[in-house]
Amino acid sequence: MRALITGAATGIGAATVQKLKAAGYEVTAFDIVEPTGADHWIKVDMSDRDAIDAAVSKLSGTFECLVNNAGVPPREGLMKTVLAVNYLGLVRLTGAVEPMLKQGGAIVNVASRAGAAWRTNIEQVKALIALENVAALDDFIANQDINYVRAYDLSKEAVVVWGIANTERLLAKSLRVNSVSPAAVSTGILDDFEAAFGDRMTRNVARVGRPGYPEEIADVILYLLSAESGWIKGQDITIDGGMSALGTSVQLGL
Repeated sequence: MRALITGAATGIGAATVQKLKAAGYEVTAFDIVEPTGADHWIKVDMSDRDAIDAAVSKLSGTFECLVNNAGVPPREGLMKTVLAVNYLGLVRLTGAVEPMLKQGGAIVNVASRAGAAWRTNIEQVKALIALENVAALDDFIANQDINYVRAYDLSKEAVVVWGIANTERLLAKSLRVNSVSPAAVSTGILDDFEAAFGDRMTRNVARVGRPGYPEEIADVILYLLSAESGWIKGQDITIDGGMSALGTSVQLGL
């Protein structure tokens, strides 16, 4: 079995590589830095469509699955990079490797609980999805008045919506797509999320007792790649230790 994964060097990606290897996969990783544990590493800047195309051209053969994990956290001034990597790069790479995925194969996109409001923001999400390339992002960001926190949320909303919108098309090719939406996860970029989201994050983490662990997210990713999850298609799976439930109970006055 052969797997492709983006963003494999740290955090959820690194944990997923370990799980894939333990499950018997030969792993090819796309990342800007060399990951540990992957069988093959292809260096790529996921914000650059030409670099993505060049990286994919180095592949040969077929693969059972693709995990789109590469992402940039919310950081001041990085709106364009966040949207380019987290959404546009994901779509570009997926389209490029899609012909190499075997029938019955699976795609798992790593979104975020930060993308949960996609229904509320659907018009802006559609506007992002309509963009053809990174060059259009400058005007989009200015016209939509997007700050760095909104850029992150929007990028993850778009990942969720892209999966939903492409489910039927991929099913016609005997491929499945799902996404996972973790909340706060104990990785090297957790401080970025605390700085960006403030009390929005720290209160939720305190209420559920701790942030998630990368291995816990990787376990769900591996399940969604497996034959046992074959009837799960076009879904976004929230992994948040109960944060969504606690928030909903407050809204309901329960």
